[in-house]
Amino acid sequence: MMRILKLTVAYDGTAFFGFQVQPGDLPTIQGVLEAGIKDLTGEEVRIAGSGRTDSGVHAVGQVVSFQTGSTIPVENWSRALNNRLPADIRVITAEEVAPDFHARFSAVGKTYRYLFSTGKEPNPVALRYTWWVGRPLNVQAMQQAATVLVGRHDFKSFQTVGSSAQTSVRRVTESRLILASNGVSLVPGLTGLIAYEITADGFLYNMVRNIVGVLQRIGCGKLKPTDLAEIMAAQDRRRTGQLAPAQGLWLQQVWY
Repeated sequence: MMRILKLTVAYDGTAFFGFQVQPGDLPTIQGVLEAGIKDLTGEEVRIAGSGRTDSGVHAVGQVVSFQTGSTIPVENWSRALNNRLPADIRVITAEEVAPDFHARFSAVGKTYRYLFSTGKEPNPVALRYTWWVGRPLNVQAMQQAATVLVGRHDFKSFQTVGSSAQTSVRRVTESRLILASNGVSLVPGLTGLIAYEITADGFLYNMVRNIVGVLQRIGCGKLKPTDLAEIMAAQDRRRTGQLAPAQGLWLQQVWY
């Protein structure tokens, strides 16, 4: 009897060429997961992911689904599959779901988080997981700008050329800056962490990284907070400027 499994997966994307399988045997999250499932069950499966994170992007809440004829109890899947995966990919939870569930098409929203580090010197521990900007950021100005993204808007200005999306209109429900509490550093020498978090019903290709690139320039004083709304209204990718580097981006959660 075939069944549909839903896995919640965390990964360090540094060593991978994104989520989606690529030609030429390049290491990808999807490819490694499918190889692990084949080793576990003997099945050639094609998993569906909630989204195709880019090369170098991380996740703590990526969701995948696939069909399997395996009789392995669902409560044993995480441990059994993790024993066959590299340390930088972990299955957090495994669930059996309804036959019509699909990791991508059943999703109603996603939350991404982007991390900045603002210390005077780059901390080697953080370089794989944050964008080191090397200077203080005006978080108040960035928050003022980020607020205008909430609501239903056309995000064409923040869509990198090459997207296959039929529409660039998306609904954002949360767009905010987060500071580390009281400047506390749980890692010695790692201070000045700032996070930008955004939740929407869907995201365009490189949408978050393009938004973050504008916010960073606002935080550095190179743009005014009101410029973000003007850039969005222009519906012109050329107005956006620098694309934020991939390593600071994290897929936090997928909503169903």
